[in-house]
Amino acid sequence: MSDSHLCTIAQHGVAWLTMNRPEKRNALTRTLLAELLVDVRKLAANSDVRVIVLNSTGPVFCAGMDLAEMQEVAQSPDAEEFWQQDAQLFCDLLTALFTAPKPVIAMLQGPVLAGGVGLVLACDLVLAADTAFFSLPEPRRGIVASIVTPLLAYRATAGGASSLLLSGERIAATRARECGLCHDVVTAEELSGRLEELIAAVLTGSPQALAETKRQLMATAGANVVQQLEAAVDASAAARKTTDAREGLSAFLEKRSPSWQPED
Repeated sequence: MSDSHLCTIAQHGVAWLTMNRPEKRNALTRTLLAELLVDVRKLAANSDVRVIVLNSTGPVFCAGMDLAEMQEVAQSPDAEEFWQQDAQLFCDLLTALFTAPKPVIAMLQGPVLAGGVGLVLACDLVLAADTAFFSLPEPRRGIVASIVTPLLAYRATAGGASSLLLSGERIAATRARECGLCHDVVTAEELSGRLEELIAAVLTGSPQALAETKRQLMATAGANVVQQLEAAVDASAAARKTTDAREGLSAFLEKRSPSWQPED
């Protein structure tokens, strides 16, 4: 693994994108997001790559955005500009995953939270260990999961999306499968073997037919998702400007309960 916290390996038609910040629960910095975006775009354009696997090291798949970096940005005089750039970067990455002309598989060995949920929902197939769970705790931090919302609404029912977005509660992988957020749940011991089976199944398909299938899916059920992702950028950046956002991030990093103030 390199110091970039991302390892990309492609062999036998399979490309592996591995996030490697286990000590930080694979939290997403702007550097990691940028590197993921570059590699996803390269792999999507590489005719030798038939399937992309997104995975990570350590017990947590992804804890979402790096809140320490967000807090640092909040104290910068150029905070609003950085927030806009970061929101656009995240949107571009999710769009690249969602529109890649080849199947993208997410393998969850553990919990996925906040922005990490967005990464997973942008993938075509999601395989999870039975110890994994999904959580969108953004409101508890005073922020909003704006860019995740279009993909969540696309993958799940409106009721399932609102439950996850508004409650901040954890949803076990088995329940997430019922909502359409993941497609197969196995034990941790079975995870690698099941992934191999899934990759083998995908590789039996014609590359052109698989690409056309994805285009058809986006032209029908997912027709407006990309536009909705783009529209969510401003909302995501604006949500970070509020006093609640500053209080929520400070409270999280200081390991205390936030003190919310009533709206004016």
